[in-house]
Amino acid sequence: EVQLVESGGGLVQPGGSLRLSCAASGFTFGSYHMTWLRQAPGKERELVAAIRRGGSTSYIDSVKGRFTISRDNAKNTMYLQMNSLKPEDTAVYYCNARFQWSDNGYWGQGTQVTVSA
Repeated sequence: EVQLVESGGGLVQPGGSLRLSCAASGFTFGSYHMTWLRQAPGKERELVAAIRRGGSTSYIDSVKGRFTISRDNAKNTMYLQMNSLKPEDTAVYYCNARFQWSDNGYWGQGTQVTVSA
C-alpha cells in the first residue's frame, strides 16, 4: 500500500521556522520526482517546491531564499525547511510523488501551517 505521511506543521509566528517531513512507503521512493504543494483558503493549490529524482530542485519565486526542499532516499523521506515564514505562507501543505511529471501521482493527507502573531 502506497502511503505519504506529512508531519511538522503547526502554528508559528511571522519570521519563525518549521520543517515539514513527508515519509513515503509502498513505492520506490528514489525513482520518483517529489514535490510540496500548498493550498490556502479560497485559493487554488500551488506547487511550492520540487526535487527531481536526480536531486535538482526548483521553487516558486515567493519562497526562494526562504524554503529548502531536500530528500533522503535511504530514509524514504522528503523535507521542506521553511524559514522567515510570512502570514501568506499559511496553507495546508501536501507532498506528492510522481514517476512522470504528467502523472497525478501519490498524495499525502496534508499538514496545516499557520503563520500568525
